[in-house]
Amino acid sequence: MKAPVIRITPPGPRALEVLERDSRVLMQSFTRWYPLVIKRGFNAIVEDVDGNTYIDFNSGIAVLNVGHSHPRVVEAIKRQAERFTHYSLTDFYYEEAVEAAEMLLRIAPISDGRVFFTNSGAESIEGALKVSRGFFKGSRPYVISFIGSFHGRTYGAMSLTASKPVHRRYFSPLVPGVIHIPYPYPYRCAFKASTPEECGELTLAYIEDWVFSRLVDPSEVSAIFIEPILGEGGYVVPPSGFLGGLEKLARSNSILLVADEVQTGFGRSGKWFAVEHWGVKPDIMALAKAIASGLPLGAIIGRSDVMTLPPGSHANTFGGNPIALAAFKAVIEILSDGVIDRVNKLGEEALKYLEDRICDNRIVGEIRGKGFMIGVELVKDKKTKEPARKEMEKVLIESYKRGVLAIGGGLSTIRIAPPLTMEEEYLFKGLEIITDVIREVSS
Repeated sequence: MKAPVIRITPPGPRALEVLERDSRVLMQSFTRWYPLVIKRGFNAIVEDVDGNTYIDFNSGIAVLNVGHSHPRVVEAIKRQAERFTHYSLTDFYYEEAVEAAEMLLRIAPISDGRVFFTNSGAESIEGALKVSRGFFKGSRPYVISFIGSFHGRTYGAMSLTASKPVHRRYFSPLVPGVIHIPYPYPYRCAFKASTPEECGELTLAYIEDWVFSRLVDPSEVSAIFIEPILGEGGYVVPPSGFLGGLEKLARSNSILLVADEVQTGFGRSGKWFAVEHWGVKPDIMALAKAIASGLPLGAIIGRSDVMTLPPGSHANTFGGNPIALAAFKAVIEILSDGVIDRVNKLGEEALKYLEDRICDNRIVGEIRGKGFMIGVELVKDKKTKEPARKEMEKVLIESYKRGVLAIGGGLSTIRIAPPLTMEEEYLFKGLEIITDVIREVSS
């Protein structure tokens, strides 16, 4: 397949038919950015039901890090499906799960760890919350999370989330004991810092001087949950010294540091895990999205002395499904073959390309990111930094009509998250189209 090729202005007649049926039978509790109806995909190209092809900057929402239908993933799924498709790991044993856990621990920045397999990112967060409180036998009921973060929509995960009011509206009371701190967002620092470094320092000082001194004693806090780079919150990269300072703060108070690497993990940021950019070693990590190339699989990794919930206190039926684990092992093998180093190089080139083409554009507030996790924040005015939500939506819809798929995040940020295996030709062609659209919308 070649892309982009727009044979009929989307949504075409076949897509419109599917949209109408969708509206009648599915609960409409999710947000669709534009009326894309996918038929098939290969690597970084998606074809819709009307025959249009697109350059995919979504990767199925940062899931398809090795691209759509990678032949090695497809073959691994087929082989395992012919052996057995399910036999609950939390009630019995199979070697496939042991091998997968061993592979995961070899790449994780946690020494002497253990793994619990889940079905999704939200379930990984829920489990990490239980592990954190369970480790302290309930004696530390509080946890800290960050405003701007997204951890999922199930009750525990939703209680940690503070990205958009719609995620929490109508659902209180939420899980108690969650304290929210402003994320160190250099472009929009809650503490009006003059530099990114000062923003990080003031955020850490706020935790120590206000939360721990006036709200809750740190001896009652079991864990700090953090996205190393905000995902749904707009691909915000924290100041360089912040995560190291947060790790030090957690260690000095015997608080567990939980890294939500659901979106940032498995090479997305140009490292296996985003915390590695700052040399941070969390106590627990929550994973999902890209680890099984679209099959429902997540994982919790933690220090072996922390992963000690008693038998019967935490389990599931489908976590560690053998077919998903087969895809998982194929993904690790593919990414281990130089893919992540390539993402580092191309990610830097992509940032430079965007800076050169649209940095001075009147509605571009900030261009930021690491690896293939790039955000372009749009604003109505560079001085006031008023979010340009409508302009962002126009850019996304017009890019879709021209054959490039991207979505938004945060207040008004375009998220660029292509497959890590995307051909260089398609990467820069897609960036060219998006930047052309931004210029047109701004004028």
